[in-house]
Amino acid sequence: MGRAKSLALLVLGLVVGLMWQSGRAQKPKDEAFELYGAFVDAVEQVENNYVREIPRKELLESAVRGMLSELDQYSSYFNDGQWKQFQKQIEGSFTGIGIQIDVDRASRRLMIVAPLVGSPAYAAGILAGDIIAEVDGQSTEGWNQQKAIDALSGLPGSEVKLSVIHPGAEESQTVTVKRAIISIESVVGDHRHPDDTWDFILDSERKIGYIRITSFNPDTAKDIKKVLEELQTKEIKGLILDLRDDPGGLLSAAVEVSDLFLEQGTIVSIRGRNTRERTYTAEREGTFPTYPIVVLVNQFSASASEILSAALQDHKRATVVGQRTWGKGSVQNIIPLENGDSRLRLTVATYWRPSGKNIHRFKDAKADDEWGVTPDVEVKLTPEQYVTWASTRQKRDLLSKANRPQDDLDLTDPLRTDPQLAKALELTRAKLDETK
Repeated sequence: MGRAKSLALLVLGLVVGLMWQSGRAQKPKDEAFELYGAFVDAVEQVENNYVREIPRKELLESAVRGMLSELDQYSSYFNDGQWKQFQKQIEGSFTGIGIQIDVDRASRRLMIVAPLVGSPAYAAGILAGDIIAEVDGQSTEGWNQQKAIDALSGLPGSEVKLSVIHPGAEESQTVTVKRAIISIESVVGDHRHPDDTWDFILDSERKIGYIRITSFNPDTAKDIKKVLEELQTKEIKGLILDLRDDPGGLLSAAVEVSDLFLEQGTIVSIRGRNTRERTYTAEREGTFPTYPIVVLVNQFSASASEILSAALQDHKRATVVGQRTWGKGSVQNIIPLENGDSRLRLTVATYWRPSGKNIHRFKDAKADDEWGVTPDVEVKLTPEQYVTWASTRQKRDLLSKANRPQDDLDLTDPLRTDPQLAKALELTRAKLDETK
């Protein structure tokens, strides 16, 4: 029997077997044979006639990735090595340069959703919104997230050369970044004390606290609770939660953090075509005092940060300031394949706000559609203003006792380069005046 016929029988046998096991095939049997027959013919043509020989497993993995990429930018396929790397990122420690990435819809190249605070990429001046045009001289056009992870990962101490384009810029610049073991610090303050610990007080006179969440990992809620308890001892009267450039993370972390500020009611609901609807609610126990809260968001606030800001906004627990968020409100299930040797990350549901409004921005969504979190008070930054704020923010984060000289006013006074924070502070002070 020829190789092509063997492959056809193998693939079609597998398909029919799966259809029989599931008991709920979506298409008539003869149509399935016709469609999968076309796929087998295409594989045969590539195997026999492509300019270079490609392993069959690589071909089939590429076919799966291509299928998933047509669904949305969050569904993906992991082989065993890629799955282990992904697990490390979720757990809060991994080897790389410390960035969260997506695919820019316009250019079809990689885009930085957020550099992780304190990471090599962060220290190198890479910003949220940067387009990665090339990695080690290779164009990223048409790359998916997994190909990017493969290219950017490597041994600690090894280097990768990136060609990046900052938001609003036309020309790229080359940045060399050294890979390292990344430990994600998800809860940080405005600036560091001389001993390098974070200062979580923004206005000591009016007793206004400031907490910035850089991502949502398993320890985020515990770390925020610890900071809030510390702020209580200082008798804070108001709080600013900064979620700008936060790409999100774990749903459980978003729910736990939201519950710290809400006494009751819905936090978020999950709905899907073939998924049981689930609603997460707040509990009174463990809720912190009802001092005024202002939440800062921008166009790179996504996923878990949108769940938190939407929940606090819908329950009138906080005023949201900044720019409309990213619109990543989808849920991915991890499905084992090949007896656990690979994984499918498939979008199966979407997040819905307490108000019943949608968070997710679908591929065909328009600007006037319902998605993301629209601030109560909009403060837009131009691309140039954003770059100024983000680069100054990075320098302030990296100030420590090792490079303590702070003779730059822009580094010591965040309000000089941060109109969004200035507005948040103004609103918090006004709310405190109202309660007198």
